[in-house]
Amino acid sequence: MSVASSIPGVSTGTVTLVRREILRYVRRPRNTFLPPFINNVLYFAVFGVILGERIGSYGDGIPYILFVLPGLVVLGAVSNGFENASFSIFHGRWNEYIHEVLTSPLSYGQTTFAYVAASTLRGVLVGIIIAIVGVAFTVAHPAYDLVSIAHPLYLAVALTLVAALFACIGVVGGLWARDFDYLTVLNQFLIRPLVFFGGVFYPLDALDGLAYTLSFLNPMVFTVDAVRYGFLDVNVLDPWLSLGVLAGATAVVFAIDVALVKRGYGLTE
Repeated sequence: MSVASSIPGVSTGTVTLVRREILRYVRRPRNTFLPPFINNVLYFAVFGVILGERIGSYGDGIPYILFVLPGLVVLGAVSNGFENASFSIFHGRWNEYIHEVLTSPLSYGQTTFAYVAASTLRGVLVGIIIAIVGVAFTVAHPAYDLVSIAHPLYLAVALTLVAALFACIGVVGGLWARDFDYLTVLNQFLIRPLVFFGGVFYPLDALDGLAYTLSFLNPMVFTVDAVRYGFLDVNVLDPWLSLGVLAGATAVVFAIDVALVKRGYGLTE
């Protein structure tokens, strides 16, 4: 009996497509995992160590390098979850091999789930790599204590939802894009700015008045705050509210993905 047939509700075809999508990026680690590793070494060196020593600590004596660590994990998970799903969908459209998937016995929901699941895993793996880089910086610095995770189970759920949400958004991007430049525009000029203004490098309570109120229109605020709570037990929002918003948004966007694939949006044009 195969692994797929022993999992209720999961078909062999779904598992096969998930496996294909995972192997696509696992076999190219220099393109998948090396760039975020190098980028975050620079982030932690500049923002965590050089800038962090001048800023000092935040809140209850939390060193700045630890404060930015969850935000950088979110940035990596969001970017890679989105990039993987959008590129995979668009590349399949561009080279016309996605039609092989669409003519398979898989349902629209199963097909969408496979792309989202593989992309979510990539986002989570990159998030873990970034967390390891951050921990390595704290271990190497004599002034910092070893990082401990305050709420491990909550963090695992929150990080998975963050990566899944943007993998779902990536499916929309991959269907909408008309060329590869569209994918770059979405990631560089929409996703990343929203994350940066979501409290990655500063605490939300440092804002006041209209700026503080408007910040809650940014969905990234909920993602960063949830992951920061899981790591450090530091939060501005109710952590369960943040988790609920992430879960609800993921479900809604996934339903939109399935509807678009069923309609053939971007696939039959």
